[in-house]
Amino acid sequence: MNWTKLLAALGVASLAFVVVGGLVELLTAIAGYTAALAVTALLVVVVLAAVRWGARSKRWRANPYW
Repeated sequence: MNWTKLLAALGVASLAFVVVGGLVELLTAIAGYTAALAVTALLVVVVLAAVRWGARSKRWRANPYW
């Protein structure tokens, strides 16, 4: 089973490499455009706020199955 841990680590490293590469490409593509940077920053703030708001909600357990 040691090879599965190695395979899992390789998968995580590959995913991290793709994510970082995508972020670098995004930033280099919009680096010269102030409006694009502002929209991207606003989008990041909105997504993080939605995640925080959803994580604070206690209603996800308020159903008849729990």
